[in-house]
Amino acid sequence: MNELEADYAAAGFGGRLAFGARPALVIVDVCNAYLDPASPLYAGVEDALASNIRLVDAARAAGVPVVFTRVLYSAGGADGGLFYRKVPALKAYLPGNPLGDFPAGFGPRADEVLVTKQYASAFFGTSLAATLNAMRIDTLAITGFSTSGCVRATTLDALQHGFIPFVVRDACGDRAPAPHEANLFDLQAKYAEVVSEAEMLALFRRA
Repeated sequence: MNELEADYAAAGFGGRLAFGARPALVIVDVCNAYLDPASPLYAGVEDALASNIRLVDAARAAGVPVVFTRVLYSAGGADGGLFYRKVPALKAYLPGNPLGDFPAGFGPRADEVLVTKQYASAFFGTSLAATLNAMRIDTLAITGFSTSGCVRATTLDALQHGFIPFVVRDACGDRAPAPHEANLFDLQAKYAEVVSEAEMLALFRRA
């Protein structure tokens, strides 16, 4: 334990949440916008994509439900409100822009849940919580892009909606290492369990 971790632990942060009995995998905004070097949102997260592919395959094999999210705005972005105005790069998610598409060979099957959102959290303004409750899900394995943005917002809302959040470190990515690591540290301290891909694969096998 390093000095910062010791300080947080002494202050009463860093409790532990147990993995539940009915997990689902939530893939947050894994799309071309973060993977195409010509995109303003490009983040160099190809390794995280590979991790997501392995996790999706493992979840499907284990019978763990998989949920995908995407961002899509109406023409002009009116349904994006202040978020759309604050981040001009969100024009990548206007209708017809291929940057908003899933990478080739990756995405939801016809029988899997696809959540279309306009804001950072996959829960805000969507039916995700109701859908997960109807499926009797108690735990979410959360992955995707970006760690400091939509992954963090979705993880916080998962906790606040009563779902046990497990963030998979290897399957998340951000524009730079510093915000990625800082947000994973803070999520672990306050809101979630942060685990490796290998740990999550083992949990899927147990599920």
